[in-house]
Formats: sequence, C-alpha cells, structure tokens
Amino acid sequence: MSDDTLDNLADQLVAEAAGMAEAGSKKASSEMPAHKDRNLNLILDIPLKVSVELGRTKMPVSELLNLTQGSVIELSKLAGEPMEVYVNDKLIARGEAVVVNEKFGVRLTDIISPAERVEQLR
Repeated sequence: MSDDTLDNLADQLVAEAAGMAEAGSKKASSEMPAHKDRNLNLILDIPLKVSVELGRTKMPVSELLNLTQGSVIELSKLAGEPMEVYVNDKLIARGEAVVVNEKFGVRLTDIISPAERVEQLR
C-alpha cells in the first residue's frame, strides 16, 4: 500500500472516529455498513507497538554505568499510581499491575475517550 493510500485511509478512520465520538454512537461491528467493514479489514493485521509505562526517571550516564544487579532506580510515580498504556507511543488507557499465572499484566481501569484519542492523532 502506498503512503498516500495509508494517509487517506487514516484520514477516513479519524473522521469516522470523530463522528462516532460526537454522536456518542457505539454500534456493534455487525451493524456497520459493508464499506466501513471493508476499510476496517484493511488495517486489522497491521502490527502495533503496545507498551506499559510504570514510571520514568532521569539520570546521568555516570549513575547509569554504576548500576549493578540489585540496584534500585527511583521512578517519578508513587506506588499505587496507575500505569499508562501506550499504542504506538499514544496514550490509550491507564491501569493497575496484576499477576496472572505468575506473569505480569495490566488491568485497564480507565480508557481514554475516542475524542481524546482522535485529538492525539493531530
């Protein structure tokens, strides 16, 4: 797909998302017209980078080089504050850490509204 085609498709999706957000519409995908369903199918297999941020810090290179096993890095967030979930570096949700089958996960507690997500795209 060319860059122009992707840009046009992205513009269409942004316009549709904005329209849905303004109208407060929450239609199920089965109720969508065929042309919208076809447009959505074009992007369903595109891989996205999902990251969860526990916190941030800044440190000089000298401190970074002195880190050893067992070192503790102080983060900007307090314990218990929600973690942020990003998709392609855009904030989409906040949540809390959970452990499921001995693996870490995130339970989403707050989803960014469609209108706010569309604003991030601009």
